[in-house]
Amino acid sequence: MAIANWPESERPREKLMLRGASALSDAELLAIFLRTGLPGITAIDLARNLLVQFGGLGALLSADHGTFCEAKGVGTAKFVQLKASLELTRRYLQEQLEDQPVFTSPSKVSDYLSIQMRDYKREVFAVLLLDSKHQLVDTYELFHGTLDSASVHPREVVARALKLNAAAVIVAHNHPSGMAEPSQADIDITRRLKMALDLVDIRLLDHFIIGRGQVVSLAERGKL
Repeated sequence: MAIANWPESERPREKLMLRGASALSDAELLAIFLRTGLPGITAIDLARNLLVQFGGLGALLSADHGTFCEAKGVGTAKFVQLKASLELTRRYLQEQLEDQPVFTSPSKVSDYLSIQMRDYKREVFAVLLLDSKHQLVDTYELFHGTLDSASVHPREVVARALKLNAAAVIVAHNHPSGMAEPSQADIDITRRLKMALDLVDIRLLDHFIIGRGQVVSLAERGKL
């Protein structure tokens, strides 16, 4: 049965308008993005098929062009629309961080970092520099590669923070495996950074570890 013939409360678009986007399933949200299905297949059925084929929403969103276009019912136009939507979301979250005190909204920091870093194919160590009101001054990626206790040099973080007169720092790195659980090396790096920043009276507020679908805060774990 075509979606247009479903009860109004069950149609994805109408459901979103009535109850908000958070009330929709992954398949329903994806169906709205797809707009149409295939002959004999509704947009929701197509969305469900894609989620099963890719193994979930995260894998679908992070698929490269060739892999994405191998799936039935989508192509280059949908791939471009999807990547544009993700970039709009990332820029929106970055604007939110720039317009208000960052550490009053750790969930927004987590959301921004997740979108920014979760799909990297190798480990990336990022630094967010904040002013005395905890508003974002600068963000940069310090290191790319396999992270260990010798890879991140605290003096580089300290030097950049002093140059921009930062009062506080948040650091983050991703786990390409998708698992966000911190390693002992992650904890050791955090402690070394905190000690170095304490010497120049700059606070290390948090270290976020980005997985696929999960973000861990070392501050919340009591590891700072």
